[in-house]
Amino acid sequence: MLRVALQLGLTSCGGPIAHLGYFERTYVRQRGWLSEQHYGALVALCQILPGPTSSQVGFLIGLHRAGWPGALAAWFGFTLPSALLMYAGAVLSARPEGPLALAVVHGLKLVAVAVVAQALWTMARRLCTDIATWLIGVSAAVLLLLVGGSAAQLGVLAGAAVAGTVWCRPTAAAGAAHSAVAVPGTAAWPALGVFLLLLVGLPLLAWRSPHGELALAEVFYRSGALVFGGGHVVLPLLRESLVPHGWLSDDRFLAGYGLAQAMPGPLFSVAAYLGAVATHGSVSGAFIALVCIFLPGLLLAVAGVSLWGRLAAHRPVRAAMSGVNAAVVGILAAALYDPVWVSAVHDGADLAVAAAGLVLLVALRAPPLLLVVLCAAYSVLRAVH
Repeated sequence: MLRVALQLGLTSCGGPIAHLGYFERTYVRQRGWLSEQHYGALVALCQILPGPTSSQVGFLIGLHRAGWPGALAAWFGFTLPSALLMYAGAVLSARPEGPLALAVVHGLKLVAVAVVAQALWTMARRLCTDIATWLIGVSAAVLLLLVGGSAAQLGVLAGAAVAGTVWCRPTAAAGAAHSAVAVPGTAAWPALGVFLLLLVGLPLLAWRSPHGELALAEVFYRSGALVFGGGHVVLPLLRESLVPHGWLSDDRFLAGYGLAQAMPGPLFSVAAYLGAVATHGSVSGAFIALVCIFLPGLLLAVAGVSLWGRLAAHRPVRAAMSGVNAAVVGILAAALYDPVWVSAVHDGADLAVAAAGLVLLVALRAPPLLLVVLCAAYSVLRAVH
């Protein structure tokens, strides 16, 4: 399990949707470790749950194939290469000085504009499918642009869940996932209990030391627990928790996000970069951030495989998820404007490059790595001349 997951972690570029394609080819067609039906049920479940979808699917496949050691091996192998590369990026960019280094940072911020715009376009088409969901999404974006802050994000998600139960059509259920991976209730309930205990307990433990290791763990755990709709949604959640509170600057944050687009493996590995930068290159900071951002999603995946089938039978639960997913589109739209657009696009030339990058991603399906190279080259050439 570790060997196969490590191969995927070294070669799987292109984001979570591409990762699911690599997984299907490797785990289903090439190795036959589970059927197409079981794989589809796992993907459907993990797309509904908060957390990094591709990592959750890989974790559950490892659990199905080789028990709990296999689950940990699947996550570790898929995550390790990109986490090491992102930590190295944090150390090497500790002091971006000089015009060329600053130009590269600006190029990475332009990458973030195109990538977030593509994610917004894709998610809006999939999650905002009627008047009710569009209204929830637009309202969420407007509220966050007017108010902002992590508390406002939590309020928007809670309000969207309530609005969804009243106005939205239920999402499709993923109740068949329990047949793909056998997780007894004796494991599911403790997993859900640990998830809730950490979600409530970490803020209480961290309040005495707002820039200590427990506070860092709380920031990344809370962000990982609230990521509905895909890895790109972690951008606004992390930014609101890190930048205004002095952990790191907007420039360093967006540069790390842009750099993550060039890496294989899960986008959540950006946590290794952010944790290292926030703690001045500390290995422990990178490790804490990396583990804490993945942990809530993996706990929910374990609980969800066993319990979701029963919850999904209730129409209000599925309708609430429709509302939350629509609000996620609004959260990402607000983040696209501020800080992504505001920090990166300074003139018409920057706008043209970001627009060209979006066309490359959407129309030509270019790999994000190509976009990183082109945007960095543009910024460097502009700085030289």
